[in-house]
Amino acid sequence: MFHLGTHRFLWLAALSLIPTRVFCSSAEIPDVPSIATYFGTKTRYEEVKPNLLRDPLTVNTSVLRPPPGEFCTPFHVTAVIRHGSRFPTVKNIRRIHRLSELLQNEASRTSESPTGWLDELRNRWEPWYTEDMDGRLVMKGREDLQFLAQRLATLLPSLLSEENVRKRRIHFVTSSKHRCVSSVEAFQEGLQQHWGCHDSAQGYNYEVDDELMRFFERCRGYVEGVENNHTALLEVEKFKHGEEMQKGNVPFDLFFPFRALLDLVEAAFFICSYELSIKSIHSPWCFLFDESDAKVLEYSFDLKQFWKRSHGHLISSLSSCPLFHHIFRTLDKAGQPASVLVGHAETLIPLISLLGLYKDQTLPTASNYHSQHGRSFRTSHIIPYAANLLFVLYDCQRGPRLQLLINETPLHFPNFQTEDAPLYRDVRAAYRYLLDGCDFNRDMNSIYIS
Repeated sequence: MFHLGTHRFLWLAALSLIPTRVFCSSAEIPDVPSIATYFGTKTRYEEVKPNLLRDPLTVNTSVLRPPPGEFCTPFHVTAVIRHGSRFPTVKNIRRIHRLSELLQNEASRTSESPTGWLDELRNRWEPWYTEDMDGRLVMKGREDLQFLAQRLATLLPSLLSEENVRKRRIHFVTSSKHRCVSSVEAFQEGLQQHWGCHDSAQGYNYEVDDELMRFFERCRGYVEGVENNHTALLEVEKFKHGEEMQKGNVPFDLFFPFRALLDLVEAAFFICSYELSIKSIHSPWCFLFDESDAKVLEYSFDLKQFWKRSHGHLISSLSSCPLFHHIFRTLDKAGQPASVLVGHAETLIPLISLLGLYKDQTLPTASNYHSQHGRSFRTSHIIPYAANLLFVLYDCQRGPRLQLLINETPLHFPNFQTEDAPLYRDVRAAYRYLLDGCDFNRDMNSIYIS
C-alpha cells in the first residue's frame, strides 16, 4: 500500500484546494471531456477525426490527390498502423491501484468530517482494472481497426478489393504483442465485413516480425544510448520538476516535490484517458484537470516522446531504418496490391521522424513551454490509438507517384511542400542518403547521442 507518511497533510491540503471543480449531475456530464485532445499517445482516434463520432465509416475520397491534369490510378498502398485502444499496461494499473488505495484510505480517515471532493469521487468511481489486462486490446480497439479497414477499402477499393481479400493478395505483418496481433486480426475482419466475404474456416493470415515492427529493442545504439541512458531525457526530468508543473490548478506545488505524488497525478490523468478510450465515458477523475493542466501534462508527455523516440537524438529515428528500407523495397516491387504493417507508437514515431516530418525549427525543452504552443510535434494529433501512415503509389502518365497520408489526411514529404503526390523517383532521390546508407547492423550500433 502506498503511504504518504509525514506528507499526509499535504495530500489533504491539496484536496481542499479543489472546491471549484464542481461535479455535475449525470445528466449534465458531457460525453467527451474538454481535455480529451491532450492525452498524448493515449488519445482516441476520434479526437483526431471527430467526424467519426457521428459515422465511423465516413470517408472523404478527396484526400487522394494525384495531379489533376494527369491520369493516375492507385496500384499499391503500404499502411503502417498502430494498434487500437487498449487496456493500461501492468505498470499503469499498479499506479492506478495505489491511487485508489490512497483515495479509499483518506476518505475513510476523514469520514467524520468528509471532504466533498473525496466523497464525490469515492461514491462515483470504483477501480476495475486487473493486472491480467496488461495492455491487451479492448473491444473499442477492435472496432478501431475494423472501421479503419472498412474506410480504407472504401477509399482504395481496387487495392483492398474483395478479390484481393479472398485470394490473400494483401500482405500482413505484425508485432508479436497481443494488442498488435489482435489489431491485425480485427483489420482483416473489417475487410471481410466490408465485402461480406467472411470465411471462418479460412482463418487469419499474417506474419509476426519483431525485427521489423519492434526494431527499437534490437538496436544496441538506441538501447544503450537512449533507452538505458539516464542523461538522454534530462529535459523531461527538468520540466517535471519545473515551474509549469508546480503551478497548475491541480495543486502541482504540493504534489510534485514528491516523486510518488507526481506519479499519482499522472495516474489520475491516465484514468480519465483510459475510461474515455475504453468505455467512452467521462470519468469523474477528469474534473481534476482543466485545459491549462492538460496542456502542461501533454507537453510533458511530448517531451518524453521527442527526446526518447523522435528528433531529440539522431539514433532514435535511425533505429527505424529496417522498417524504412522494408517500406521502400515494398514500394519498389509493388508486387502485391497492399501491405499492412501493425505495430506501436514506438514503431511509428521514429519512422515519422526519419522521414523528416513534424520537425519544428525550435526543439522543445524544459524551458520553452510557452513558445511551443504552436508546435507541430503533438503526439495527441499524430499518434492516437489506431494511428496510420499510408504510402499510396499511383500509376501515372509521367511515371509512378507517391502520396503520403497520416491518419487519413494528406501530408507533404518535407522536400515537396507544393506537391501532394510527387514522382516516386524524386521521393527516392530525396531519401537517397538513407536508402544508400542507414545500415542497421553497421551504422545503428555505432551512433549513440547526437
